[in-house]
Amino acid sequence: MTPDAGAPDPGSPPPLARLRAATPPALRYRSFRYFWLGMLASVTGYQVFQFSQLWLAYQLTGSPLSLGYVGLANAIPGIVLNLFGGVYADRLDQRRLIIVTQLITASLIGLLASLTLLALVRPWHLFAIAFSVGAVEAFNQPARQSLYPRLVDRRVLVSAIALNSSIWQGTRIVAPALAGVTIALVGTSAAIYGAAACSALMALVIFFLRVPPVASAPRSSAARGMLEGLAFIWNNRIFTFLIGMTFINSFFGMSYIILMPIFAVDVLQVGAGGQGLLVSVSGVSALATSLWFGSRTGVSHQGFLMIGGAVFFGGLIAAFAVTSQFLGWFPLALAILFLAGFANSLYMVNVQGLLHSLVPDRMRGRVMGFFGMTWSVMPLGGLQSGAIASVLGAPIAVAIGGLAVAAFAVGPALFNPHVRRVDQLLVQREEALAASASGGSSRGES
Repeated sequence: MTPDAGAPDPGSPPPLARLRAATPPALRYRSFRYFWLGMLASVTGYQVFQFSQLWLAYQLTGSPLSLGYVGLANAIPGIVLNLFGGVYADRLDQRRLIIVTQLITASLIGLLASLTLLALVRPWHLFAIAFSVGAVEAFNQPARQSLYPRLVDRRVLVSAIALNSSIWQGTRIVAPALAGVTIALVGTSAAIYGAAACSALMALVIFFLRVPPVASAPRSSAARGMLEGLAFIWNNRIFTFLIGMTFINSFFGMSYIILMPIFAVDVLQVGAGGQGLLVSVSGVSALATSLWFGSRTGVSHQGFLMIGGAVFFGGLIAAFAVTSQFLGWFPLALAILFLAGFANSLYMVNVQGLLHSLVPDRMRGRVMGFFGMTWSVMPLGGLQSGAIASVLGAPIAVAIGGLAVAAFAVGPALFNPHVRRVDQLLVQREEALAASASGGSSRGES
């Protein structure tokens, strides 16, 4: 008798097992799943908040300078306070620190929403709230970065890092559209209230999250804790290089996004619609690359991928600038930026993977505080690229930024033995942890 065509093959795994096998490795851990969903809500809300406050700034002032002032007000406390945030992430209960900072952020965003709803909002409110949210985030970010690696086994750490990165890349594509539609249909205050609710939702998720305990850093002054973190990074040159890579990426590599209106209008002559495509195409490829990493249990040759990806990214950014200036072919510009997004994600995921894999738990908050500070310099990178562009033109400014990324990656790879043997260091770290492990993992998969 012929078996029913609709019946499952007795030799095939059941549907639940197939679904589990297709799930990214880090998402098989219940605690990380909840954390990741909370982060998705929180980051989406944060991106909607940023879009809405920039929209409000232009509506209130009509001045492009006001947009820069809002961005700078948000960035300055991140540059200054992230170092102290890292100290407190090592010293305090990270779970409680995240809950408190998320609720403060939700309150600040909710205040802006209420001022907007009541038509009381003024430009100085925007600057003050942007500064305050940036200050709170400087304590929230190191705590989040320190907490989530403890929710998974080390063998799937790259998957967790990539999935965490994919949230930022994905929401940069989706959140602005969501904010724009909400503002158009319901109003600006509704969009900002939604952002506040998303931040509060993250606090609720963390409240119910079960987190494995970790020993806190010894009590000392915040300044001493910060100096200890600096000394640790300086004495372990691999961390100096990894954090330096992130700084160069933020200050030089990503500055092309700030100058994209010039390329869209004056160089490629494709207008606002073309500008949107130029920005989003690299985001799409970066997101796809992060999701691919997220599906992997482990990644080999992380050092090679990091150096190669940085050189590839820097070269592509320079090629985008040069070809746009001399050829002016829009499809070629899109193709180059698509590859650049892939290369950027390739090396930045590996930078974060190596940081989290090599740093000891007692120093994780401070190291990730320095790491987070490097992302806050992006507005300053926009200022330097704008200054160069005003003298030499936008294509040359962007080409210089791309070549700076490639040069920084190649230089230490040639002359710094710690960078050349980073994969060896990773193996030694894993062997040391395996030798000191008492057996068994305290993190349960489900």
